[in-house]
Amino acid sequence: MPLVSIVPELIRARNMGYAIPSFNVFEPHAVDGLISALQKSAAPCIFGVYSGCLKEANIRAFAAYLRERVNQLEVPASIMLDHGENLEQVQLALDLGFTDVMIDASRLPFEENIAKTREVVQLARHYGAGIEAELGHVGLGDQYNQFGGARKGFTDPRLVAEFLEKTGVDFLAIAFGNAHGEYQSEPRLDLDLVREVRDKVSIPLVMHGGTGLTDDQYREVIRAGISKINYFTGLNKAATARMIRAAAEPGATMFGILSALREAYEETCIHYLEVFGAAGQASSTSQAR
Repeated sequence: MPLVSIVPELIRARNMGYAIPSFNVFEPHAVDGLISALQKSAAPCIFGVYSGCLKEANIRAFAAYLRERVNQLEVPASIMLDHGENLEQVQLALDLGFTDVMIDASRLPFEENIAKTREVVQLARHYGAGIEAELGHVGLGDQYNQFGGARKGFTDPRLVAEFLEKTGVDFLAIAFGNAHGEYQSEPRLDLDLVREVRDKVSIPLVMHGGTGLTDDQYREVIRAGISKINYFTGLNKAATARMIRAAAEPGATMFGILSALREAYEETCIHYLEVFGAAGQASSTSQAR
């Protein structure tokens, strides 16, 4: 199945009440583990590439590998720039064949966020790419007590309609007590805010930062109106633990350690594809067509 923007699949997820994950990948073994998970789960998915990766010397080679592997899939999948920093970075991602992009201007004042996001929308439209922006600001888990836990940076529902009208983005990341990385304390999610924003918009909503939530909390977030969930820290932890165990085995080899990375990605991704309700949805999409 050729690479396509994930927007139609996200709209379907919103309408059907499940969420599509964006799993971040940085190197080929993680890609291969995620590929295997999608094949076994018959699920749509986003291969997220963090903006920092675009600064690496091997980004063109990695993007070529990623495109080749994802093009071989028989499920809907896209390659997406995660937390793009500027217009030049977005241009590079589009030139590398990414099908969707995120511009993160959430630290800027409201009007500057709009202006920067609108520039990206105008550029990405020429490529047929989907565009995500962030309104409010999702902070870091290690600062949670001073940030998300204190309700700082939350998305203001009163600003959502104006932001969407002036930017034209396809899906929107919101801040409602979620945080990147591991939470410093018990997550305090404002699901009423999610529901309020969902009732004001017709586009899919996105959650960044969830490692530390229980499976049931994820399901509650999805029921409240989230249609895309970015997930990486938990993958990093699972892969690291599996690689450490592999390295400690008698006769450990590089090949065994790298296999452990791939296996951890596969197993963890399969689990969350089930939890998010995305497992089996690729088959449903094919039947609908």
